Amino acid sequence: MNVELILLALAPVFVLCIGIEAWYWRRRRPGMYSLKDTISNATLALMHQGADKLAWLLIVPFYAWLYDHHRIYTMPAGWVGFVLLFVVQDFLYYVFHRASHRIRWLWAAHVVHHSSERLNLSTAFRQSLMYPVAGMWLFWTPMALIGFTPIQIVGVVLLNLAFQFFVHTQAIPKLGWLEYVLNTPSIHRAHHARNPRYIDRNYAGVLVIWDRMFGSYVEESDAEPCEYGIVDQIHTHNPITLTFHEWRTMARDVVTMPGWRNKWMALFGPPEWRHARETTPMPEGKTT
Repeated sequence: MNVELILLALAPVFVLCIGIEAWYWRRRRPGMYSLKDTISNATLALMHQGADKLAWLLIVPFYAWLYDHHRIYTMPAGWVGFVLLFVVQDFLYYVFHRASHRIRWLWAAHVVHHSSERLNLSTAFRQSLMYPVAGMWLFWTPMALIGFTPIQIVGVVLLNLAFQFFVHTQAIPKLGWLEYVLNTPSIHRAHHARNPRYIDRNYAGVLVIWDRMFGSYVEESDAEPCEYGIVDQIHTHNPITLTFHEWRTMARDVVTMPGWRNKWMALFGPPEWRHARETTPMPEGKTT
């Protein structure tokens, strides 16, 4: 099965779904789509895809080396192997996604996806070309070590991300019992919200069981409608600014903050650490 061909075939489906959703909202909520925002999302997607293609040229041989020389097991073929592949990758995606919200170095790439003040299907395209630099690929290395081939790894990562396209919508309500098993539009709306109730919740890729197991689940509430975007809103549609604004701020903090601990935290602490440091009075006589 060539996953890239499947995704290529899905590309017009994604575009068609965006067109249908935009038409659906045209009279109901005219501000749901913005031409500038949608073009920005598409541009970011193309930049992301280009960077990913280049990164895979280096990363796939690395996975192959791990698989050939250091794997501890060879996973079985067939449906059993596929189910294991799917579950392991989905769990590792949860770990990656949670880390991307709690480690500023990773957040600097992931913030691009959250920076739109709208949530619609085109928002799924809003990705960062800096994911390879941030180290997203490192989270899939355990899969090579436990016996999955590079082709399997790349394929299941792409399928997981393809599924997530369909949860970026406000047109679909809660889906009953599926909310206990799968990542749904309602669950993902809460993830994208900037309200304090929703921040850093619902990291699911496909299965929401990880959020429920590890205490990061929150239900979307009608009493508190989701407000989209990031805490420090960035009001621009420029793809370059959207891609690099947090990297620029992070670099400035590393240069200007005194003390190695502060510099380390500016890079690898939680994203909110910088604000907490700025608002916490330093003890008398302390400068670092």
